Amino acid sequence: MPIVRNSDAAYAAEADGAQSDGTQAEKRNPTERMPRKPPEAGRIGRTDKERKREACPSTMNLKPIVPFEPVRKEEIPAGPRWRHEVKLDGTRVLVYHENGQTRLFNRKLRERTAHYPELLDIGSYCRAKSVILDGEVIALAEDGKPSFHEVMKRDQIKRLSRIGEMRRAVPITYMVFDIVYADGRWMHDVPLAERLGALERLVEPTPQVQRVSGHPDGKALFAAVGRQGMEGIVCKDLHSVYAIGKKDDRWVKVKCYGDTIAVIGGYTLNGPTVNAVLLGQYDSAGRLWYIGHAGTGRLTREEWRELTEVLRPLTVARTPFVNRPARIQGAFWVRPELTVKVQYSEWRWQEGRSLRHPSIQAIVNVPPEECRLP
Repeated sequence: MPIVRNSDAAYAAEADGAQSDGTQAEKRNPTERMPRKPPEAGRIGRTDKERKREACPSTMNLKPIVPFEPVRKEEIPAGPRWRHEVKLDGTRVLVYHENGQTRLFNRKLRERTAHYPELLDIGSYCRAKSVILDGEVIALAEDGKPSFHEVMKRDQIKRLSRIGEMRRAVPITYMVFDIVYADGRWMHDVPLAERLGALERLVEPTPQVQRVSGHPDGKALFAAVGRQGMEGIVCKDLHSVYAIGKKDDRWVKVKCYGDTIAVIGGYTLNGPTVNAVLLGQYDSAGRLWYIGHAGTGRLTREEWRELTEVLRPLTVARTPFVNRPARIQGAFWVRPELTVKVQYSEWRWQEGRSLRHPSIQAIVNVPPEECRLP
């Protein structure tokens, strides 16, 4: 069942009674209190030179900005000043429109104008004559959930002549959650609650563009997205300004994680010490399948050195995996004898995908043969 339905309202019902946070749009002109000055010098980024040829010569004065980023925490903030949104697994894109021209840039300031032509007819979804919108471009997998793998088919395309073909094969939706500039005035110093009012007034949802909805109960929403197998939630202080080029805890992301036990089938080195391990699990026929590699987690430097001493004697000449690992350059293979607990943000194993964001939580004393695919 697709989750993108009229401002992702599907989660409101799922969230055990969580409803829209009720943030009301101001009835007065939402730009009345907007500062006229642009962001501070030094916060404006340059465009990617390699992508300049993708767009027509610019007629706009607006320059791409580095977006405000949330910090990652484990605790969900609560209270009336907090708004909670579903964390959508897509790619961050800002839409810029001025002097009749529309351009798109991602969070790393790389131009994406040619990649998402669905968003260039800005008059079909935005009433502002000039604007900077912030949001997430998503693409749905067969299960109706946003898939990072799917949206990357659009975002990472090299031959732009294939855009028309990929537009049909991988349709996208732009989920708008903020507005930074509107009708000639900067809004980055305006509280989020007022920016949301402007967003509601100026952006009209369409099949390709939707406004992200907010919920007052973060714990209920978190539980709901966890049951859906989603990435997590983003919690935003309604009093927060949009801090261009910064990251702080006025915006917080809390991720849902899965965990599993996997066997180590290989490793890579940084100098003399193991810096990542290649992980696998067995199928019902007893074959070991590569499911991902992990080089982060809770292990200390000393534990990584101890792991190195354990793995070196297990080194063998041939891979123990029946499938080809995504990263084999510099890899050493080992007899699959050591097991670890791994935490991850997403795993579409039915589609042959590897673990996303895996991190080692501990070395565990579990027999390798008990490390089974789901």
